[in-house]
Amino acid sequence: MKKVLTLAVFVIASFPLWADTFTFKADHMSGNRASGKETLVLTGHAEVHSDSMLLRADRIEIQGKDNEFIDCTGNVWGFEEEKNIIFQSDRLRYDRTLKIARLEGNATLEDRQNEVVAKGRFIEYNDKSEIAVFQAAVRLFKENIVCRSEYAVYRRIEKLLDLSGFPVVFKKSDEFRAERIRVDLDTEDVTMQGEVSGSVKSGE
Repeated sequence: MKKVLTLAVFVIASFPLWADTFTFKADHMSGNRASGKETLVLTGHAEVHSDSMLLRADRIEIQGKDNEFIDCTGNVWGFEEEKNIIFQSDRLRYDRTLKIARLEGNATLEDRQNEVVAKGRFIEYNDKSEIAVFQAAVRLFKENIVCRSEYAVYRRIEKLLDLSGFPVVFKKSDEFRAERIRVDLDTEDVTMQGEVSGSVKSGE
C-alpha cells in the first residue's frame, strides 16, 4: 500500500499546478487518474496541502484535470496559512483557480489576525478579495462586540461588517437593532439604517 501511495503522489505532482506545492496523505486512496474522470478520493485522516491552504477531513475528493477542485466532508478543518485564518465545517469545497472556499453545515471562520470569530450555516470566503459572506444563523464575536443576523458580509481588509436580516449588535451593555447595520470592527463604531431601535446604558 505504501508503494501505491508513493506512486500516486508522483502522478499528481506531474500535473500543471501553477508553480505551487501540492501534497496529500490519507489512510486509503481510490480513483484512477488515467480513466478520464480525473478524480481521486482520500479517506481516513485525509489531508491536502495546496497553495497556502491546508485541509483535513474524514473524506477528501480531488477533482479536475489540474486538481482545481477539492471537496472535503466530515470533521472538516482548514487553515489559510498566510492570513492566519482557520475554517471548520461539515463540508468544504475549495476552488483552487478562483481561490474561493465554500463551507456548509456548522461552519466557523476564525480570523486570528483580526481577532474575529464568525459562524453561520453557509460561509463563502474569497481569498483574493478577502471578503467573506455568511448566511443563516450568523454569529460574530470580537472582544466587546457580539453580532447576530441572517446575512452578513465581512470585508477583512477594511475590517467592516455589514449585517442584514433581523440584525442585532451587542456592544458591552448596549444593544442596537435596525434593518441594516454596519460595524467597524477596528473602531467599534455602529451605523444603522431603517427602523432603528436599541438601548444604551449610561456610564459604560
